[in-house]
Amino acid sequence: MRDIITEIWSTAKRNKLRTALTGFAVAWGIFMLIFLLGAGNGLINATQQNSTRYLSNSMVIFGGQTSKPYRGMKEGRSIDLNDRDKQLTEQMFSENVDEVGAELDHPGTTISIGDNYTSVNISGVYPNDCVINKRDMLYGRFINDMDIQDRRKSLVISEDMAKELTSRSLSSLIGQTAKVGDLAFNIVGIYKTDKSMMGTDAFISFTTFRTIYNSGDKTGNLVFSFHGLDSEKENEAFEKQYRAVLNANHQAAHDDEEAVWIWNRFTQNLQMNKGMGIIRMALWIIGLFTLLSGIVGVSNIMLITVKERTREFGIRKAIGAKPGSILRLIIVESIIITSFFGYVGMLLGIGANAYMDATIGHMKVNSGMFETTMFVNPTVGLDVCVEAMVVMVIAGTVAGIIPARKASRIRPIEALRAE
Repeated sequence: MRDIITEIWSTAKRNKLRTALTGFAVAWGIFMLIFLLGAGNGLINATQQNSTRYLSNSMVIFGGQTSKPYRGMKEGRSIDLNDRDKQLTEQMFSENVDEVGAELDHPGTTISIGDNYTSVNISGVYPNDCVINKRDMLYGRFINDMDIQDRRKSLVISEDMAKELTSRSLSSLIGQTAKVGDLAFNIVGIYKTDKSMMGTDAFISFTTFRTIYNSGDKTGNLVFSFHGLDSEKENEAFEKQYRAVLNANHQAAHDDEEAVWIWNRFTQNLQMNKGMGIIRMALWIIGLFTLLSGIVGVSNIMLITVKERTREFGIRKAIGAKPGSILRLIIVESIIITSFFGYVGMLLGIGANAYMDATIGHMKVNSGMFETTMFVNPTVGLDVCVEAMVVMVIAGTVAGIIPARKASRIRPIEALRAE
């Protein structure tokens, strides 16, 4: 084996251009496959990370405008959700719906402690908002059932708001009194600012909000989590029935999709996963075709290599070399060259992905209102890297076997005549 390797090395040095072209075809094919898959995974991981800031099995219901005339009433009527909608949701859909909450907003409100102040959006919510929107509490607690029941003046602010209101430790704000407009509220919690959103919401109990701002029976947006709806078909059936019930409460056509808007995060995730699956498949197809171009390059070069060495093989046979030894020489040469350059291409691909992770992977897009990550962990599993290299080695070996068998069977006198 040592003699064969020495001979292969000698042949490679005599044919540097041919060896370099073979190696480039192998390394480039594997490099591009790993690089493309890594870049695709980075985009997909970032998209999935940004979508996990909400509870997947949850819905948000918005009032809209009617798009169809109904019972003598024209289209274009505004729909405001109310207590009756919340009751219908709780009573008629209890088989699937968990606790139902609601959300009302009042923007442009000032919160102040002493001389420090900040402008916020006051949001009246139920306790389930913390779970559904995955708010991470840093200090204290979120709005609870007692706040709802007793209409307490409890206030939950964001980390950024807390920094505007004090120069001391943020935890020192818990229990302090803050002015919200002209009213005094007790700060009960501080939540972590989500940079992917605006982060200007301060929360009070829903019942307190309606009392202060005289909102009547309006509920704003309805928010709830659900269970037992595990497929897209089941969710579509639920939405159809649910929309018909709420539309009837507002004298709108049962199939008017503009009257009531349903943001179903479960079906959104299903559709997103389908889209990510299509992207993954497209990346694999592009990568495999790139790998195939490398395989074709290796095959062509191996064919040329064997043809160029036909005279050499004739001399070997003339002095007693057996066909098997010639066949083994070509196969081993093919395996060593493709393995070495395949490994080089694999390392370069892994290195390129690591560079992306160290640069673009930590880059955030800041619009001034929110911040989001574009790339997250743009890497490829080691198993994919090894499999790509094995495929290339096998392809290079097969590419060398066919012409090698022909060369090993040629008669010495015919091989010596070859030019």
